[in-house]
Amino acid sequence: MRLTDYTDYTLRVLMFCALNPERSVTIAELAESHAVSKNHLMKVVNDLARQGLLQTTRGRGGGLRLLKPAADIRIGDVVRQTETDFRLVECFDPGHNTCTLTAQCQLKQVFWTAKQNFLAELDKVTLADVTSIRSATQGPSHALGGDVKRVPVSAIKRAAPRKTTTNLH
Repeated sequence: MRLTDYTDYTLRVLMFCALNPERSVTIAELAESHAVSKNHLMKVVNDLARQGLLQTTRGRGGGLRLLKPAADIRIGDVVRQTETDFRLVECFDPGHNTCTLTAQCQLKQVFWTAKQNFLAELDKVTLADVTSIRSATQGPSHALGGDVKRVPVSAIKRAAPRKTTTNLH
C-alpha cells in the first residue's frame, strides 16, 4: 500500500507546525523546506483548516498554527481524511469487480484485515509521537517507545527515487 503525495504533504505540514509551536509558519517556508509547490500546499492547508486542525492567519505576520495540541491529533485520523481510495484490490469495489475468482478467493479478507491493522497501528500514534513533542509526564508513546531522537525538519532530506530494473528473462 502506498499513501498519496497529498497525504505525505499533509503530514509534513502538520509535523512542521508541531515542531514550531512558538510561531506561525508560512506556506512559502513550507514550500521551500520540502521542495513542494505553494499551490499544492495551499490545497492541503485549506483542507486542514476546514478539518479544524490548523489556524490560518492572512496578511503580514500571518501564517499557520496547530489548533489542537499535537498529542490530540492521531495519524490514523489524518490518513483517513486525506486518502481517497483504500481499495487495495479490485474486489474491494463491487461495482468494478471483474475478477472471476471472487466466489472462491479468500485473499480479499487477508487484504481487508491487513488494511484494518495498518489503520489501527496509525491510530496508536499521534502527531506528538512522530515529532517527539511529549511532555515528561506523558512518557513514551506505546507505538514508538522512548528512544525517538528529535531531528530538526531542516535536516530531513527526501530520498532519491529508487531505480527500477526490469528482468525480461
